[in-house]
Amino acid sequence: MAIAKLTGRQKAAVLLISLGPDTAAKVYKNLSEDEIELLSLEISSVRKVEKEMQEQVMAEFHSIAMAQEYITQGGIGYARTILEKALGADGAASMIQRLTSTIQVRPFDFARKLDPSQILNFIQHEHPQTVAVILSYIPAKQAGQIISSLPETMQTDVARRIALMDRSSPEVIAQVESVLEEKLSQTITQDYTETGGIEAVVEMLNGVDRSTERIILDGLYIQDPELADEIKKRMFVFEDIITLEKRAIQRVIRDVDNDDLQLALKIASEDVKEMVFENMSQRMAETFKDEMEYLGPVRLRDVEEAQSRIVAIIRGLEEAGEVVIARTNGEDILV
Repeated sequence: MAIAKLTGRQKAAVLLISLGPDTAAKVYKNLSEDEIELLSLEISSVRKVEKEMQEQVMAEFHSIAMAQEYITQGGIGYARTILEKALGADGAASMIQRLTSTIQVRPFDFARKLDPSQILNFIQHEHPQTVAVILSYIPAKQAGQIISSLPETMQTDVARRIALMDRSSPEVIAQVESVLEEKLSQTITQDYTETGGIEAVVEMLNGVDRSTERIILDGLYIQDPELADEIKKRMFVFEDIITLEKRAIQRVIRDVDNDDLQLALKIASEDVKEMVFENMSQRMAETFKDEMEYLGPVRLRDVEEAQSRIVAIIRGLEEAGEVVIARTNGEDILV
């Protein structure tokens, strides 16, 4: 059978057979149960893979993987330029056409490679809703740098709009994007795209300096106290305790209620447990482990409430300047 007549699933089956069982098993770990079942059925139906077909499938996979990498690095325009050098104009055009029909390029993908200052120069005088849409799609670190540079009066408004954003229509996205990049809207899916939301603001605020975070949260408390509380609760979760400096963890252990800490550790990762126990005396750690065993089954809600109380204490210590929560932009790293 010619490769052109193979379905996508058949090509995937040939590819995994060609890669061997060890590599195929690693690929399976990234698939859903339905995908694994369908692909396994396809593989089981393959009797023999001719060497020529194997080479063609592998070559096509390599070309597609490289083209997708080029798109990730610099967008479709960059991919087309590189592919034209490797495959010629016709080959590049064919590959781009096939890719854009099977993959989705995230809106504003081209902006991901721009310096934040370049984006800032363009959007700082735009309507806050326009700015919110753009910042919702670019990486959180990049968005954090941009929002930190916006006027203080605008920072809170933009953060609030991102937090309350749920879905944006392709028409709105295309209209905003067309101002930034010519005709890139043709690669946007026609389904409504999830964007923004509280998690987007949390990720963004985790990448800004403490001063900007305080300005935005203080402004949100005035405009929407419930929203501000929800954002603040998600800014630092219990598992993030592992990112604290050792002296900070020791201070937290002293300040929190032992019962709360025992409950909180019930569902914590092994890394978190190890980090906490390492910052206790050996006797205290052994006592904690024994008492946790005697706790028996506990309600998940009780554990989550205990973790929330500990997080509140950590946030309070940070605001008082007693501990430092490391920021992704590196400004709060202790030396």
